[in-house]
Amino acid sequence: MKITDLLSAQSVKVGAAAASQADAIDQLVALHVAAGNVTDADGYKAGVLAREAEFSTAVGDGIAIPHAKVAAVAKAGLSAMTVPGGVDWSAPDGAPCDLIFAIAAPEGENNVHLEMLAKLSALLMHEDFANALRAAKTPEEFLAAIDAAEAGRDAADAAKAEAAAAPRTADSEWPQILAITACPTGIAHTYMAAENLEKKAAEMGLTLKAETQGSAGAKNVLTADEIAHCKGIVIAADKNVDLSRFDGKPVYTTTVSAGINDPEKLINIVMNGEAPVHHNAGGAVAATASAEQESTWHKIYKHLMNGVSHMLPFVIGGGILTAIAFLVDQPGLGTSSYGSSIPAAALFKTIGGEAFGLMLPILAGYIASSIADRPGLAPGFVGGLFAKAGYDFAYLSTLDSSGLISGGFIAALFAGFAAGYLTLGIEKLCDKLPSSLEGIKPMLIYPVLGTLAIGVVMLALNPIFAAINTGLNSFLAGLGTSNIVVLGLVLGGMMSIDFGGPFNKAAYVFGTAALDPSSGLGTTGQIIMAAVMVGGMVPPLVIALSTTFFKNRWTKDDRNAGLVNYIMGLSFISEGAIPFAAADPAHVIPSCMIGSAVAGALSAAFGCTSPAPHGGAWVTAVIGNPIMWLVACIVGSVVGCLILSFWKKPLSKEESGL
Repeated sequence: MKITDLLSAQSVKVGAAAASQADAIDQLVALHVAAGNVTDADGYKAGVLAREAEFSTAVGDGIAIPHAKVAAVAKAGLSAMTVPGGVDWSAPDGAPCDLIFAIAAPEGENNVHLEMLAKLSALLMHEDFANALRAAKTPEEFLAAIDAAEAGRDAADAAKAEAAAAPRTADSEWPQILAITACPTGIAHTYMAAENLEKKAAEMGLTLKAETQGSAGAKNVLTADEIAHCKGIVIAADKNVDLSRFDGKPVYTTTVSAGINDPEKLINIVMNGEAPVHHNAGGAVAATASAEQESTWHKIYKHLMNGVSHMLPFVIGGGILTAIAFLVDQPGLGTSSYGSSIPAAALFKTIGGEAFGLMLPILAGYIASSIADRPGLAPGFVGGLFAKAGYDFAYLSTLDSSGLISGGFIAALFAGFAAGYLTLGIEKLCDKLPSSLEGIKPMLIYPVLGTLAIGVVMLALNPIFAAINTGLNSFLAGLGTSNIVVLGLVLGGMMSIDFGGPFNKAAYVFGTAALDPSSGLGTTGQIIMAAVMVGGMVPPLVIALSTTFFKNRWTKDDRNAGLVNYIMGLSFISEGAIPFAAADPAHVIPSCMIGSAVAGALSAAFGCTSPAPHGGAWVTAVIGNPIMWLVACIVGSVVGCLILSFWKKPLSKEESGL
């Protein structure tokens, strides 16, 4: 099979013009349809866009390789375009893309076509080949250039295989550096990173062998002898890679895009002895504490972001539907049933609330699955449910849920990591079981023991969060109402500590209790509620403003998600800030806390009142002194935005996509 077996004249367009990335994708999809590769254009396009939403498929040097592996693909194929005028694809080097291949892969297949796609991806890393494609005047010339390059590549691969098979008699004959490249889809970037690493090493007068862990399985697998003789290993991967075979060797872990865009830097890190020594669990301490710490934090960050990325659609979908419920429910304005007093509002609020309610279990579940792979998903999900509900051992004797207190997203974070590492521990213990039980481990033993273990852990630890809530309520009650501005400042700040966790809920419950006529607080109670609500509106608005006006502090995905936080903030949905706080708590949480505290203090100082327990900006009509209440919200949001934006370091052009 040849690369051109996946690419026909019908699916190639030379000298095309594209007004935008979206226009280019539409043209590439149409080429696939014309070639008979795709039966459902919308389904394939949705898969391509979903992949682009993770991060740009542009690899620099004017090349982009959008791809999707979905059921909408009838047969594996390629479509290609040359775009002399270029099109913005958020490339890491900032350059427009003028050579674009779109890969269509059938769902569930791991056939020889994947090897052809891997070969094409590697060839595109060579400037002469890419320029030959750009120079083609017809689809036939385009295909001929591919055939010529592939023939040359096959000959070079055969020579390389023959050399590798020859016996080695001296240390100098072994590869000096080894590498593993891998990306989540394993179609293009995996092979591009390997090719660039090998090519750059050759230019530097070094020898490097790269193992690729792609959709077709591991290729060019590193041998034990090669590992023993090498100077160090580069792991350029966006998914977990088993490092157990590298015990005692210098290993530097980074992203697959770094392997594509900065191979020389990675090679120099190994050759200069800057890579930390890897030790398996129970081994000796790493050579340098700082390098080991960096590696650990990188792993934690990857696990965390796996949970956050899967949680985000639930936050956005559920949050916006809930906001719509408040917007349409004008009859319930200012009442306790606001948001669900009419059927239309109840529809949005019910669907949005249920979607939103899955946020914490999803976060915990996918953190755990990142740590322990699929066996960690069920325990993580259950741990997130227990964190959300606040179940404890006392509940088991009464089955009365009225006194349970949710631990919020902080408890869910703990549950996710705990479930993941508990599952790994269970897997290790099960290694001693007879091999005849191997088949039932993932389907029976791991989920049963893992779910039981995390359930017991959360039952034991959830009372800690309940104790925190009780203490916070007692603290707030002790403040009294004599200095209402200080109380507004404290309550506003508490709304931003954990965005739905014990601190946030304690402040909110205190505010709603102050509205109760039996509290005897009267207008003072409404001042407290107004301060609580404005404090809870600020965190998403801080994120929205920062991602809008300080773009170079955020990735493209962050900026896109940040826009939704305008709606979240105006709707008093503090949880909109959770994905950003989870990814960068050290900067986001303190900045939002200060902004919320300022807003709460100003609201109380202006004497703003709210008889409504929820609704955000949509209940402005019932707010006392509404103009100054909105001023308090704006001032607090701007203060938080400025602190966050100047505190965070600007990202590189590659990271920000600008």
